[in-house]
Amino acid sequence: MGEFKLTTVEEFEAATNRLLETGAKVGADAYQFRVKNQTPHCKFGEQGVCCRICMMGPCRITPKAPRGICGCDAHGIVGRNFLRFTAGGAATHSDHGREICHTLYCTAPDGNYKVKDPEKLIRIAHEWGVETEGKDIYDLAHEMAVLALGEYGKVFGFQNFLKRAPKHTQEIWEREEIQPRAIDREVSCSLHMTHMGCSSKPEALIRQSLRAGLSDGWGGSMAGTEFSDVLFGTPKPIDTEANLGVMVEENVNIVVHGHDPSLSEMICEYADDPEMIAYAKEMGAKGITVSGVCCTSNEVAMRRGIPMAGNFLQQENVILTGACEAIVVDVQCIFPAIGPLAKCFHTKFVTTSAIAQMPESDYIRFSPENAGENAKAIVKMAIENFKNRKPELVHIPQMKQKATVGYSFEAIVKTLDTVTNSQVDVTGTTKPLIECVKSGVIRGAVAMVGCNNPKVRPDTAHIALMKKLIENDIIIVASGCSAQAAAKAGLMDKRARDICGAGLKRVCQLADIPPVLHMGSCVDISRMMVLVAELSKDSGWNISELPVVGCAPEWMSEKAVSIGNYVVATGIDTFLGVDPYASGSSEVEGLLQGGIRDWVEACYTVETDIDKLVDKMIDRIEEKRVALGI
Repeated sequence: MGEFKLTTVEEFEAATNRLLETGAKVGADAYQFRVKNQTPHCKFGEQGVCCRICMMGPCRITPKAPRGICGCDAHGIVGRNFLRFTAGGAATHSDHGREICHTLYCTAPDGNYKVKDPEKLIRIAHEWGVETEGKDIYDLAHEMAVLALGEYGKVFGFQNFLKRAPKHTQEIWEREEIQPRAIDREVSCSLHMTHMGCSSKPEALIRQSLRAGLSDGWGGSMAGTEFSDVLFGTPKPIDTEANLGVMVEENVNIVVHGHDPSLSEMICEYADDPEMIAYAKEMGAKGITVSGVCCTSNEVAMRRGIPMAGNFLQQENVILTGACEAIVVDVQCIFPAIGPLAKCFHTKFVTTSAIAQMPESDYIRFSPENAGENAKAIVKMAIENFKNRKPELVHIPQMKQKATVGYSFEAIVKTLDTVTNSQVDVTGTTKPLIECVKSGVIRGAVAMVGCNNPKVRPDTAHIALMKKLIENDIIIVASGCSAQAAAKAGLMDKRARDICGAGLKRVCQLADIPPVLHMGSCVDISRMMVLVAELSKDSGWNISELPVVGCAPEWMSEKAVSIGNYVVATGIDTFLGVDPYASGSSEVEGLLQGGIRDWVEACYTVETDIDKLVDKMIDRIEEKRVALGI
């Protein structure tokens, strides 16, 4: 085995620049050029002080015009914009979860989708008070699917998964009146509150932002995660590879992109079909390679070991290799630019969702009922496109790293059992991790999440922060594009323990884990909520007392705002590397970065200087340790 070496951001950039040279030959556009055309950005927008929610405006707040036409000031406008941003993210993640619940309803022993983790389905049924004795597993799946779909529009009460939180956390939510009711109701309520002539009081708007976020993290996202596990299997550690070098020049290359695993799972099934592999060879290829981009990539990587070609800002790069026969997308974070770019090459751009239709794509409507038929057609289309490649445009950067992925909550509990004192019976709990924290072997943990953003040099913040944290014996759980940044760099290779502090290195050796644990896609941040809830119950500490913080250093989407709100509302201090368009209101900024701590025992820290951001996280973890007397 050769000497371990991380891949640097400079090497990422050199590979991208070489691909952009290929693009220039065919007149291809890329986000790097569009960024230049869009900067400098609108300062009113960046401060959150422009309002266009009625037709009297648009209004923007200036010293000369401190109020909009209706009389709303900067604080009300910034608060309304923040809540609308949250509602968009909560709706998006939760609608993903709804589709998974619908897919669960469509399971059958001989159908496209089956129940692959019946034990987890039974556990959730018991949580929700559903009788399971003597029931056929598919009858139970259909019953649970109906109940789960009912969470979106339930008439009375609060969401079922809230009961997973520690009693103290549930009491905070009840006291502050931020317990989410029906998932759809919180999104609808948020839009109602921000309609012209409704709420303009920052405290009310931010309180509803927390509530809408919780409806996502402890509702829609949690449903998406838990029932995906039931459908496709609960992830456990599996080896894979990451970065563009996972594409194979001699093979038909199919790239799956988006967030919903229902599509990608079926594509993977048919790409493995001997009939399809034989057809690919008949067409001149040696085989079929499926790789992924963005969170769909995370989904199939952690369950199947499918390699990860890249994260959000690499979606154009897979086409620029000239070796991508088809990029097949479902929903969320898909550049409309892919259509025109694919036309510059031979790539087929296949859209599959009624809610993510884009120009210049081949639209093949995908549903649980026609999943097998359409997946097979898509794979066949890609195979037949292999002959249309232009060899002079083919260049796949020979850059990839090994990664171990798939650390679901269940897998983390099972894995960390191996590092505890054998005289203490802690099997099936988080107590081994708590003991490591108490002893100082691990100082704490950071949940690293979020997107890429051209406002931050792509992947630099994720990688730089992770390296410094693990050097300081702080373990990282990562999801989404942040996780893929770690994988591409090599931080999910078990050999990365060699750059850890002595304590974390020892834990990684004993447990045979990398220092950055891959927890899945962005909806799977709900797994992190389950983890901190169980850590709290097993330790006797409140969630807000745990030496754990959240961080999104390169975030960009509405979903990230929703995530941030449910992480903070759960009691976890959250550190952002990109300002959330709130600087135009001292009142809203004051609430987000301090005032809400009085409500939920946590708040945001915004710091765009990455060196200062990591130091603030480490300082906060150490403050928590001191407060606990450890």
